[in-house]
Amino acid sequence: MFAYIVRRIAQSFIVLLAVSLICFAIFQFMGDPVLTLAGRYATQEQQEMVRRSLGLDKPFYTQYLAFLGNAAHGDFGLSYVTQVPVLRLIFERLPASIELAVTAMFLSLFLGIALGVVSSLKPHSPGSRVIMTGSLFGISLPTFLVGILLILIFAVLLRVLPPFGRGRVVKVVGNWRTGFLTIDGLRHLILPALTLGMYQLAVLLRLTRGGMLEALQEDYTRTAWAKGLSQRIVMFKHALRNVLIPVVTIAGLQMGELIAFSIVTESIFQWPGSGNLLLTSIYETDHPVIVAYVMITALIVLTINIFIDILYGILNPKISYD
Repeated sequence: MFAYIVRRIAQSFIVLLAVSLICFAIFQFMGDPVLTLAGRYATQEQQEMVRRSLGLDKPFYTQYLAFLGNAAHGDFGLSYVTQVPVLRLIFERLPASIELAVTAMFLSLFLGIALGVVSSLKPHSPGSRVIMTGSLFGISLPTFLVGILLILIFAVLLRVLPPFGRGRVVKVVGNWRTGFLTIDGLRHLILPALTLGMYQLAVLLRLTRGGMLEALQEDYTRTAWAKGLSQRIVMFKHALRNVLIPVVTIAGLQMGELIAFSIVTESIFQWPGSGNLLLTSIYETDHPVIVAYVMITALIVLTINIFIDILYGILNPKISYD
């Protein structure tokens, strides 16, 4: 297992290197930040002065190698717009995005598995049909429409939940602020978490239900029924445990996506996360922030994938990486 983890970490470094190179290559064609920073009416001399101050007058490979050298020391440079260290900008917003993504993933995983198991017990019952119809809506409706509908129902019509913002937060460690410890923060978290996790919930529900229906037809499950074991033991110890491997795989991949691509949800609910920061940086052609954000999210996704691979061996002892 140790050798496998070391090999995966080495592969992750190669992936991060490729991601950084692709980002740098793409951003050469995404617009000139000098035009934004110098102003619309700046002269050619003023534009050249800004270009030299940012190091953009140097060849592409020189800029890229300088970036790699600084990134190896944890320095991703300064934001073109705010002149603030990029990592500080991202880490100030990242706790809000992680909090939102973790809550959405927890709701999706818990409700998806629970409803998938329930609907597999009696697949042709009216309750199961209602659950599957709801999952179809969850897959079909776009995120922005789900968010608007939830705001309309719970914030405008019923007036039981706030429509936007993060609510009251408290500082826990360093600059890490959380809304988990306040009632107001939890109330503000419900609607955006449901919006962000709705699609993932529907996918996990249908995946769990399909796997359970197949597992309940296997010989080992029928043998467990024949031995007179209780329904709880048969469902959760014998059937569900074998179904969890693909479910955990999808959930792990979705967790990285929730953190990295929550831009729409954060925009709808005015959530002060890193997704909003990325959107603003794209508008302002703030390349250092975009590159650092992409690399940090890639690192998060790679870390989650390694963790999921390790979890395979725990869920299924037959899986070995030796």
